[in-house]
Amino acid sequence: MSNKKKLFLIIGAPGSGKTTDAELIAKNNPHITHYSTGDMLRAEVASGSKRGKEIDKYITKGAIVPINIVIETIINAIKSSPTDTIIIDGYPRSIEQMLELDKYLQEHKEIELVSVIEVKVSEETARERVLGRARGADDNNEVFDKRMHVYTEPLQQIRDFYTKKNMLKTISGEESIQTIVSEMEDFIQSKI
Repeated sequence: MSNKKKLFLIIGAPGSGKTTDAELIAKNNPHITHYSTGDMLRAEVASGSKRGKEIDKYITKGAIVPINIVIETIINAIKSSPTDTIIIDGYPRSIEQMLELDKYLQEHKEIELVSVIEVKVSEETARERVLGRARGADDNNEVFDKRMHVYTEPLQQIRDFYTKKNMLKTISGEESIQTIVSEMEDFIQSKI
């Protein structure tokens, strides 16, 4: 039996619910493991490994962890994952992250990127979910706008890249969480 790991990436705006969706799917399916990029970095730090110590230096300074270290951590987590199907949310966040991961996956044939799922919500819905009733507060709105800009800036290039590879799947994030989760779950099950 080949132990090829199947990887699904979930991207979505702040407030799209992508982390919750991924967590619920992993909870419903013992044969699926969910990681968020932050979790993987924290786990690596907690393990006390050499890479973990290096990551910690950046995190403590509030600096961005270099891309190659992030990718190695992701690849490492996937390889040592207890299941053969892995969902990672919030990655890639930039063109650089996307291209670096692609390069690594070409070298690590034991991991197959099956699909990139975009949870698509209108900016209105995203703002409503993130800010709730506080959406009149300027500072909150400003932070949200910044996060939204960071997400949307590389989005079209990320979509194009994975569309060319026939890997992009779009799911509407406007529905109820149950609807989104079951649509995502059915899609993932159909691919594994």
